[in-house]
Amino acid sequence: MVLTRFGSHRTVLVLGIAAALALPMGAHAAQKTSTTKNQSTREKQLESRVTQLEQELAELKSMIQEQKAATTQVAQTAQTAQATAEATSVQVEAAKKSAAETKPAFTTAPGVSVALHGFISASAFGQDKTFTYGNGQNAEIPAVPAKANSGALSGVDVRNTRFWLDFTGAKLNENWGGGGRIEMDFFGGFNGTGAYSQQQPIPRLRQAYMELTNPNSGSTVRIGQQWDLMFPLDYVPTSLSHIAFPLGFGSGLIGWRYPGVVWMQDLNHGSDGLKWRLDVGAFEGNWSGPNPAGGTNTINYLTAGNAHFQPQVEARLRVADKNWMAYFVAHYASLDLKGVNNSFPTPIRDKIKSVGYEVGGQWKPGPWTFKGLVYAGNGLGQIFGAMSQFGDISEAGGFVQAGYTFMSKWSVNAFYSLNKPNKTDVIRWTITSPASNALLKDEQAALSLQYASGAYELGIEWIYDNLHYQTGATGARKGINGNQVSLSALYKF
Repeated sequence: MVLTRFGSHRTVLVLGIAAALALPMGAHAAQKTSTTKNQSTREKQLESRVTQLEQELAELKSMIQEQKAATTQVAQTAQTAQATAEATSVQVEAAKKSAAETKPAFTTAPGVSVALHGFISASAFGQDKTFTYGNGQNAEIPAVPAKANSGALSGVDVRNTRFWLDFTGAKLNENWGGGGRIEMDFFGGFNGTGAYSQQQPIPRLRQAYMELTNPNSGSTVRIGQQWDLMFPLDYVPTSLSHIAFPLGFGSGLIGWRYPGVVWMQDLNHGSDGLKWRLDVGAFEGNWSGPNPAGGTNTINYLTAGNAHFQPQVEARLRVADKNWMAYFVAHYASLDLKGVNNSFPTPIRDKIKSVGYEVGGQWKPGPWTFKGLVYAGNGLGQIFGAMSQFGDISEAGGFVQAGYTFMSKWSVNAFYSLNKPNKTDVIRWTITSPASNALLKDEQAALSLQYASGAYELGIEWIYDNLHYQTGATGARKGINGNQVSLSALYKF
């Protein structure tokens, strides 16, 4: 019993010790289990947070990409809008330019449009001599004799004012179409000789022609009154005071308007590079009456130039590039000085061959403009040759002008012309009395300053002309010079 009890107590003791030892281990195990659970929860929370952050980062990246795409689209839209605006602006300007160039005013026949163009010109002038052809805007060569034409003169001249109607759109057939032009200024004289006539200049018909054009072949036919081919229509000397009567007219620059027909043919139509054109024309003839020694029967076509329908025939070869052009022209006419009815006495000889050759052109290097021509011929009085002296007279002449544009709207121009007919020929054909004058040589110089803005042009110009002449067949050679200063304004429409 004692052992049993002792054994029982021992068992209890052992169990107690074991329990005592097991408690810390159990507590540690419990603690370890709790820690493991806490760590697992925290890891899950961290993983959840990382996942959330990754989602937010992805959303931010997506937003950034969307913003970039939107910014790129906006930039492209802005560029497209700018390009469209620029293209529209160019189209608007082109439309304005086209409208300004065509300026259709009204229509007439079906498919035909009519445009009114022209300019208003006014020149206030002062001069120290009387000039031939007229004074003011048509003054050219000092009139002789000197003593009778030395008085000063001043005034305001508006006769350069010009207008014309251009007709376009007419059709001949499926290949040929065209139109025409009627052009007038106010150099037809004054309305009488009274106190108020000077303010009433008479209109003058300048040109009246029709055109037929074939755009496929580059051919143009012009029929009616027009400039002959010796006149440098495309590059007359620059001037605001001398437009209808250009600088050097009759004194280095020749040509006149006649009824006639001209064929203009592009020689390399449709090709690149130089533009070549051949013009061939036949024009009505004229002369200073059937009797060059003073005949006055020059109206109703009764002149030596019209006798037996002997036209003036001319041909011109023209070549042009971007900033220059040049030409060569030849002229021929046969004159019967006995007149239409052969009733006038032969002055010196009854036949004259009118022959002329001319070379000219224009060059525009940068702000500079150079233009000019030289010619030589015989019997050219009918186209203002030999200072409008009619006869079998040989001569040579020409002009040159240099212009420089500065500050975009200002330009200065210097001009010189020379005409020198054969002295023996002039004296032979013009001296009909001891008081007759033979014009032997003329030189003209001009200097101008011009301002151009839009449709307006303003300028000041000085002209100097020096003439050599002889009175009578054996008189001494004399000289006379004249000056003109003018202030001019021009408005183009």
